[in-house]
Amino acid sequence: MSKGYESFNNTETSFRKSTLIQERIGLVSSHMYKQFLDYQHATMNTTEIFAEMIENLKAIADSLRQSFAARGVTTENIYVEHDKEKTVVIINILWHTISLTTRCNYEPQALYRESAPPMFSGRIMAINGNYNELMEGITSRQEMMQVLLDKEVASLFVPADKAQNSIFKIRHLANREFFLNSSDASREFVLKVVETICGGGLYHEFKKKF
Repeated sequence: MSKGYESFNNTETSFRKSTLIQERIGLVSSHMYKQFLDYQHATMNTTEIFAEMIENLKAIADSLRQSFAARGVTTENIYVEHDKEKTVVIINILWHTISLTTRCNYEPQALYRESAPPMFSGRIMAINGNYNELMEGITSRQEMMQVLLDKEVASLFVPADKAQNSIFKIRHLANREFFLNSSDASREFVLKVVETICGGGLYHEFKKKF
């Protein structure tokens, strides 16, 4: 009789454990599913904005060629090129080379914010230099991200909801947040990046003193 009671007690305990596991894993799966949906929508919005950026960069290059040609400057070093998948675009402007990429979006990620909840978003990174040259010999995502972060000029974080503003952060401005609506984001981002890089200058290099 006691053995039967013990068996019943063990069955009840196992049932409770199973129910608890299901409840808690259910919460985890719901949370991850929400992240997955946000990631999908943010990726679609990011891809759309990036395609618009490519067209805007082409328009910028055309305008620069016209402006320099009118001043008698050769324009063969002003051009735009991108990969077939449209995940990397490079604009060369005389002695400056700027690259934009979406290849940093390989998993759901949120933008940490000090004064607001984190925002799940896609990311478009603008870097100083030629992406293809910088990635030579890179064999891992970790190495890729380190190079991108070292060369980052600015990033645009694109939310899952099109009605929500994208967030524009410029590295040298202490990562302050600027907000761009979906209709202006692609144009304003590329213009600001070009202005930031080409509006400055380069210094002669000297060997560091020890």
